[in-house]
Amino acid sequence: MFNMAFTMPGVSVSSAALSASRHLLCLAVWALIIGKGAAQEIEADSQNLVTDDVVVVEGEVATISCRVKNNDDSVIQLLNPSRQTIYFRDVRPLKDNRFQLVNFSSSELRVSLSNVSLVDEGRYVCQLYTDPPQEAFATITVLVPPETPTIDANKDIVSDGEDVEFTCSTTGSKPAAEIKWLKGDQEIQESTGKVEEDPREEKLFNVTSKLVLKVSYRDDGLPVTCQVEHPAVKELQTMKDLQAQRYLDVQFKPQVKITPSYPQGLMREGDTLELVCTANGKPQPKLTWQRLDDEIPDRAILTDNLVIESLNKTDNGTYRCKAFNDVGESYADYVLFVYDAPTTTPPPTTTTTTTTIPTISEGPNLGCCKGETSQEQATPPTTEPSVHDSRAGTEVPRSVDHAVIGGVVAVVVFAILCLLIVLGRYFARHKGTYFTHEAKGADDAADADTAIINAEGGQNNSDEKKEYFI
Repeated sequence: MFNMAFTMPGVSVSSAALSASRHLLCLAVWALIIGKGAAQEIEADSQNLVTDDVVVVEGEVATISCRVKNNDDSVIQLLNPSRQTIYFRDVRPLKDNRFQLVNFSSSELRVSLSNVSLVDEGRYVCQLYTDPPQEAFATITVLVPPETPTIDANKDIVSDGEDVEFTCSTTGSKPAAEIKWLKGDQEIQESTGKVEEDPREEKLFNVTSKLVLKVSYRDDGLPVTCQVEHPAVKELQTMKDLQAQRYLDVQFKPQVKITPSYPQGLMREGDTLELVCTANGKPQPKLTWQRLDDEIPDRAILTDNLVIESLNKTDNGTYRCKAFNDVGESYADYVLFVYDAPTTTPPPTTTTTTTTIPTISEGPNLGCCKGETSQEQATPPTTEPSVHDSRAGTEVPRSVDHAVIGGVVAVVVFAILCLLIVLGRYFARHKGTYFTHEAKGADDAADADTAIINAEGGQNNSDEKKEYFI
């Protein structure tokens, strides 16, 4: 490394001594260089420079902190992403009043940046003037909240069972916002979304979401909500501002129901019947009454309800309430069965022991045989139907009065037995011939007088004649 020749007048240096001195000088230079590097490394390790990344919402304040451990009065400065000095110690060379000194000491330089915008986003440098200089980087990320969303539908009015498509859009967010759908209070997952860059600003995003919903009549009046979620939005009131709603307007055909208002229980002759017809539909349905297979009685009062006074058995039948609107029509049926008026048995006026069995009040009164009155008649069961003999629509079967049917069958069987007994007695009395002793010997007589004279025993045996009847 060193190639030098030393010549002095009157002095001579041997080559061996010169070589040894060269080696000593080289070792001394290397020792100096290594020692200086080690000292700088120890100093760098003992003066750690640290900072933190910052996430801030657009328009708010960002704070950058440059911190030093075990500082030996080295100078701290802060540079912007363009490496322009913002603060050198406690002096601000950059003429931007939005930067303000928050704290300065030998261990920290803290600076605030107010009214942050997208142009302030980037990597800021904390620098410590050591040899060599130390640097730490703080990245500022700016969040931009989305604008208020808008919601549209391809149909303003939808019928029961149809599909309706909703579109929700929000613009100008960073990062891209998320859109959530609600029907009433229930979240709906079946939606599709699309994210595009905002043409006004390359760092911003526009988001669009579509929802296809199959509606039913139960959904009428429910709100469909498009709700936007974004990390820049934390306050509840602000979250409510980032949603849009559309209320479902569902039209459906009427649903009809008939309810007997009066009387409660069995319908009997002389009662007044009132049937209340209610129909739920959209648009509001209109109501009409009709009687199947016959005309409604003239005395009936028709409004949305049906009132029939002084019921009798000619009023029996099926009454239909029909409701219709622009979507469709439907109906409900009520089967009317009028029973006999309740009968009362007068108290006995004598103390006779004759037991009278009451007749059936809800069935025919059949005698034992024609022209005769039966001494015994079938007694009806004590249990009567406790519900109306009615049905709504065609799916409800007609109710059957089993007590009446049982009574009728019993009377018919009793009448048949009586008839069989009478016929048996009749045929028994007129069956075959009967024999006497009057005609014995009459077969050989020439005429009637001779037959009488020749009869066995003649007149003398007339007392012995006997007739046998079966």
